[in-house]
Amino acid sequence: MYRSSFPAFGICRPLLVWCLCCVIFSSLVQCKNETSLVLPPGDPDNGGLILPGNFQAVVVADSIGRARHLTVNTNGDIYVKLVYNDVMQGAGGTVGLRDTDNDGKADIIAYFGGYKDEGGLPVGMMIHKGYLYTSTLRQVLRNKLKPGQLIPDSRTEIILNDTSGNIRRHWHTAKPMAFDNKGHMYVPFGAPTDAAQDIDKAGPGGMPGGKGLDPAPDLQWHGGIWRFDEDKEGQTQQDGYKYASGIRSVLGIAWNQDDDCLYVVMNGMDNFHTRYPQVFTSWQAAVLPSEPLLKVTEGSDFGWPYAYFDHMQGKNVLQPGYGGDGKIIGRASKFDVPVLGFPGHWAPMDLLFYRGNQFPERYKKGAFVAFHGSTDRSPYPQAGYIVCFVPFENGKPTGKWEVFADGFTGVDTVVNTSDAVYRPMGLAEGPDGSLYISESNKGKIWRVMYKGDKTQFGETQLAAMEARKSRSYIKTPHEINDNLGKGGQMHGHMLYNAYCTSCHQRDGKGDNNRYPPLVGSEWVNGDRNRLISIVLNGLQGEIKVNGKTYNGVMPAHRDVLDDHAVASILTFLTSRFADESKPFTLEEVNKVRQATARK
Repeated sequence: MYRSSFPAFGICRPLLVWCLCCVIFSSLVQCKNETSLVLPPGDPDNGGLILPGNFQAVVVADSIGRARHLTVNTNGDIYVKLVYNDVMQGAGGTVGLRDTDNDGKADIIAYFGGYKDEGGLPVGMMIHKGYLYTSTLRQVLRNKLKPGQLIPDSRTEIILNDTSGNIRRHWHTAKPMAFDNKGHMYVPFGAPTDAAQDIDKAGPGGMPGGKGLDPAPDLQWHGGIWRFDEDKEGQTQQDGYKYASGIRSVLGIAWNQDDDCLYVVMNGMDNFHTRYPQVFTSWQAAVLPSEPLLKVTEGSDFGWPYAYFDHMQGKNVLQPGYGGDGKIIGRASKFDVPVLGFPGHWAPMDLLFYRGNQFPERYKKGAFVAFHGSTDRSPYPQAGYIVCFVPFENGKPTGKWEVFADGFTGVDTVVNTSDAVYRPMGLAEGPDGSLYISESNKGKIWRVMYKGDKTQFGETQLAAMEARKSRSYIKTPHEINDNLGKGGQMHGHMLYNAYCTSCHQRDGKGDNNRYPPLVGSEWVNGDRNRLISIVLNGLQGEIKVNGKTYNGVMPAHRDVLDDHAVASILTFLTSRFADESKPFTLEEVNKVRQATARK
């Protein structure tokens, strides 16, 4: 038996051996975390993504259901919220993903969560202090997670229950959440209208040319961020504290640890040309208003619905529903200004401040933003559909943004939103510093990893991604050259609601008396020029539709609606109520307009 020449060693030897093992283990763990030695290989094509040099991506799971936000646990388990409480394999709500062999692919895909959403697009999923927080349109729920257990079996706690009766309409009512360092939870309550119209008379979209209500009644319980206790069960909106106001719709919200402050990315107002054709051109409506990044402090007010941010002018501007013309500032001068403005209608869905050590150091000084992509930029290409990075310097955005992940659209030009193969949605950071991205069309999850020398990452890799900004879904469109000359479904939907539903009803089935149905109608499925002429010039007298005789009056709209408006209505109408999916063009409408012009 070995004996030390030092008397004390016989007693201390086990302790020293244990300490030495701890030091070695600690060094191995540190090495493992810092050098990312155990990262799985990326897919040969990065799962279709285009990334900066030395970044790789692996598809963790595919077609799990229409995914929204996601979060990652400290052991690498992934949790994903589904759209409309999608039901997959007899269960629904939330998906748990686990990779058991570290190849980057989920081996276990488990569905759970019996909650129901009442329509709309719910988002909100986060792991905080050992709890899995999940939101529906009306509630924020949480379950205690047990180490090693994928599906929580703990009691579901209702932290926020939005059943107070304050919500007038369920529009922009998704409830993502963020947490500060003092035990507070922050939840947005979005606006039930686009621009504070009288929804009781005109619906959420409002009437073209309509004025905003002044003062806007929605601001009492909507259009802001409320603060709650992160641990208290059974809270309602009245239990919360209105932390900030003038914020139309938020799905991306995060607490920045660097400056200990709340940030959100806001979805701006829509349909400027459709609603105010005398003020905004189609081009202006395609690029305005901005989708801004807001630094939200207590008591801040960003001006909705009275003002909007114009990123090209770099200032707040008076909203046309309150007398603005695109240049007048007026009362907009008194509101807080965003820290950065993204192009209009890109639809920011998630916001993440990177804290990991895997990526090059520059990514710890800034934020990632996932853009779902526009729906209402016609007659110009739809835009967004990327994940971008916003660099920060001295605690503030530099004023520039970078393309970080591209390739989601699968096509060069997105005419209608349905053309995009994938639409980026959620962002989450893994325990090893990997970035996870979800998309909402099919439910695909990517894991993005960095495999290069972090000290060598720089301008070369960034320049390659900067060149991606020439894509039609990223660049600012040229007013003439990039006009596709086609109607847009979202514009058509709004105009249909404004001009057509009083007779043909929102479901397109008519009133079963004077006004015929559009669903399955031979008039809608028939000659395109005849259909255009009816919208432009009206129609009187008896007609047969689906074998039944009608004798109503269809008014002429040629003096009210321009070519883009008519093309948009018919594009929406035929895509919704007929077998036709081909968009109507402005040229088609104009030819009929000229051919049937009054002499």
